[in-house]
Amino acid sequence: MRIEAIEPGTRSALAELEQQIKAERGRISPLYQVLLHSPAIAKGWEQMLSAVRNYSSIDAGLRELIILRVAMLNQAAYEFEAHVPHALKAGVTQAAIDATRDTGTTASPAWDGLQQLAIAVTDALTRDLQVPEPLFAQVAARFNAQEQVELFATIGAYNMVSRFLNAFEIGH
Repeated sequence: MRIEAIEPGTRSALAELEQQIKAERGRISPLYQVLLHSPAIAKGWEQMLSAVRNYSSIDAGLRELIILRVAMLNQAAYEFEAHVPHALKAGVTQAAIDATRDTGTTASPAWDGLQQLAIAVTDALTRDLQVPEPLFAQVAARFNAQEQVELFATIGAYNMVSRFLNAFEIGH
């Protein structure tokens, strides 16, 4: 890790924030131990990522598949491994999880049609930073406005997570 992690419970000024993070996440992971260097960022991060993961209308399995794909595209092994159990718990098959590792394709027999669409849009936004109009039209045909916002917020949020993890070499 490129920055010293803040050990939970060692700074009284962070006690309330640490309790909020623990209440939402169950623990203070190495990621949050680094984020605690900036309490305002840690608080905002926790609120945003909790909204994306815990309060979204997007199917949990689809959300986790997106997170796994972002992790693979951004070479964030820590993020990938952290989300495999969540994906399995959400009902994603091991074959679908394994298929996310092949970043050379957006079509796998392990994915259903909606999953393939989510993978394609994740790849486009993560790799090319744009969603071509024909692909966006497919998204708009399958997802309502709220789901579109949550889909793109999930992709964007986990790109942020993976890039932050990589910058600080968290989990390496």
